[in-house]
Amino acid sequence: MAMTSRLPAPPDKAAAVQAMFDRIAPRYDLLNRLLTFRLDRRWRRLALRLIAVGPADVVVDIGCGTGDMCALAAAAGARVIGVDFSGRMLAGARARGVPAAFVRADGTAVPLRAGSASVVTSAFVMRNVVSIPHLLDEAARLLASGGRLALLEVDAPRSSLLRLGHAFYFHRVVPAIGGLISDRDAYRYLPDSTAYLPDERALHAMLAAAGFGAIVKRRLGGGAAQLLLARR
Repeated sequence: MAMTSRLPAPPDKAAAVQAMFDRIAPRYDLLNRLLTFRLDRRWRRLALRLIAVGPADVVVDIGCGTGDMCALAAAAGARVIGVDFSGRMLAGARARGVPAAFVRADGTAVPLRAGSASVVTSAFVMRNVVSIPHLLDEAARLLASGGRLALLEVDAPRSSLLRLGHAFYFHRVVPAIGGLISDRDAYRYLPDSTAYLPDERALHAMLAAAGFGAIVKRRLGGGAAQLLLARR
């Protein structure tokens, strides 16, 4: 899919996205709940349940934001490490008292030893990194043999009617509400950034190339989101 004029060029993407998430951090949780009708929390719980996160696990959540996935994984008894390159997002996670360790780092270069995690999670991050293959390679590096991966990301419905309604909501309503409550440019970028996502076949090929198997995709929210599960 072609890049839109509002998307940063690849050399500028990391700095632009980091600055954007620092700007929207104070209202990020409120808008997540509002714009997804609180489904984002349900999807995170589902991801953790399907990969059976429990007390024996070390979970690394890449692009942890203000700690939603970290909090849910910790509640399941896991030891949790949250990674994000936005300092203000991590400040929000710490202010919430999320019981996890937090590391400020790019998700494609996490300063943890290889094989240190039994689970890697990431929610709505793939389209915000400079290189999706590098993100998947890093997830594979962090996981011990047999480790589990859960990736949440936006998607588009298969039905043409649902796709039309979803496109109107995602590209018109989301920027309007985001602009009223937070930052209009950021909430224009977030729908436009779906242009960075590969199609289903290409994404599965990237996962396989990174060393993942048992790849399963589940469509969520009528196809508005996707959950990818895999094993190292």
